[in-house]
Amino acid sequence: MKILVTGAAGFIGFHVSKKLIHLGHQIIGLDNINDYYDPALKYRRLHELGIGKEEASQDGILVRSSKNPSFQFIKMDLADSKNLSDLFQNEKFDVVCNLAAQAGVRYSLENPKAYVDSNVVGFLNILEGCRHNNIKHLVYASSSSVYGLNSKIPFSTSDRTDSPISLYAATKKSNELMAHTYTHLYGFKTTGLRFFTVYGPWGRPDMAIYLFTDAIANDRPIKVFNHGKMERDFTYIDDIVEGVVRIVTGTSADKSCKLYNIGNNKSEKLLDFIEEIEKNLGKKAEKNMMAIQPGDVEKTWANVNALESDYKYKPATTIQDGIQAFVDWYKSYHS
Repeated sequence: MKILVTGAAGFIGFHVSKKLIHLGHQIIGLDNINDYYDPALKYRRLHELGIGKEEASQDGILVRSSKNPSFQFIKMDLADSKNLSDLFQNEKFDVVCNLAAQAGVRYSLENPKAYVDSNVVGFLNILEGCRHNNIKHLVYASSSSVYGLNSKIPFSTSDRTDSPISLYAATKKSNELMAHTYTHLYGFKTTGLRFFTVYGPWGRPDMAIYLFTDAIANDRPIKVFNHGKMERDFTYIDDIVEGVVRIVTGTSADKSCKLYNIGNNKSEKLLDFIEEIEKNLGKKAEKNMMAIQPGDVEKTWANVNALESDYKYKPATTIQDGIQAFVDWYKSYHS
């Protein structure tokens, strides 16, 4: 198939693109390479896919990978409706996998406009591209943050999600509503994936595992929010990719609007997670215990029964193996 993967220079988008290339699909990766975090990491990911920094820096120009002929990359912003529309018309995609978004709960308190531009306006442009170009299936990233202060554990897609506690969560909930509307009105299949705390090699520097590892490795104290009384459904990147790719490459002919949790189906204590990082670094963390941050929740846990039933999804990576893989990558990347 010919597949558009947005956010291809991002953490999940990079890994999904790599897997789809390996499976023999034609991939066009799109990213605006913004500076929310150091673009050097994004360029390094693209380098792994065979796209040089100079090539990747050219706005609106499709460049072909030097080592993966089935992969092309284009630097483009989803909010650029004209050029995005032209891309859809010219390339005739079979499936769209929209993983581009302005990420981060806490940053949404500082820069709300970035979230509306990317996650709302950009997503609308994706929906319009699908609508007008006979796209068979749109798979898109939602987030576990839509559950807000939901106290029912584990989180299920049947739970109410109408009380988001961050703008990031509100934009992701809006994506789900917009997708539902477009499926209803225009009859193309949409699948939203509520990601739960994804971690692993090539991860974002603003995520907890990266922040903790970098601080401990360099003898700096770490911030531990809610005095450590936090639990997360930490999900290793390979398990996430397996689920995403099964959905993107699935052959179901139904034209439905669906939502799935995609996580590890298990909640881990934050302090246990930190302890595993300490073991792999051979160093103890100096912990600054702090109050919970605005927009944060105490516990997440994904019920993934529906994804297991429909796509045979079965997460298999323990936090012991996952953290070891991340720390090994971190040491290599920063050597």
